[in-house]
Amino acid sequence: MNHSVSHRWRAAALTVIAAAVLAWPGLAVAQTATGQARAVQATTTSLFGSNTATLADTGTLEGVGDARAASMIVGNVGSIVGAETLDATTMAWPDQVVSQVSLTSVGVEIGAARIAADTVIATAQAALDAPASASSLIGNLSINGVPVAVTGEPNQRVSIPGGQLVINEQRMSSSGMTVNALRATVAGLADVVIASATAGIQ
Repeated sequence: MNHSVSHRWRAAALTVIAAAVLAWPGLAVAQTATGQARAVQATTTSLFGSNTATLADTGTLEGVGDARAASMIVGNVGSIVGAETLDATTMAWPDQVVSQVSLTSVGVEIGAARIAADTVIATAQAALDAPASASSLIGNLSINGVPVAVTGEPNQRVSIPGGQLVINEQRMSSSGMTVNALRATVAGLADVVIASATAGIQ
């Protein structure tokens, strides 16, 4: 069962902060804010079509002063994905947006590929008048029991049986920066994203 929680007290607190800052003369204030954090998104493909499932998804921010959170003690998508302590948060201040997601004991199984990691964390941050930034942290990553060296560079690619694993996948768009800590794809079977964070502000 999804134990997602909204943490509306955070939104209320941020609303008070936003009101105070808006009243301060000379401070730049955002007109739009974009943010979302999601622990897992798994799209599977079969003869009957495709199906997408998500775990611990905050949904998108409604604007400046909003804050959202989602969490699960344990989560899984069939036999494809399993993880523990899934936590996702996204918050918008008048001058910045921060989104972060973390999981532990992560396991992904697609076809002949078995991917495991002790810890997976993704963070995206956007501020007014500054470039957006993103990062990810992956502890003890392995594929089929073989350790994988994580370089920390964006869009590191590693081959897996029938497809590829992208580590620290980063994409910039007009709405902001998105980072996917892990993205495993096997053609005709599944596209699995672990720890996705988006932040944008204008």
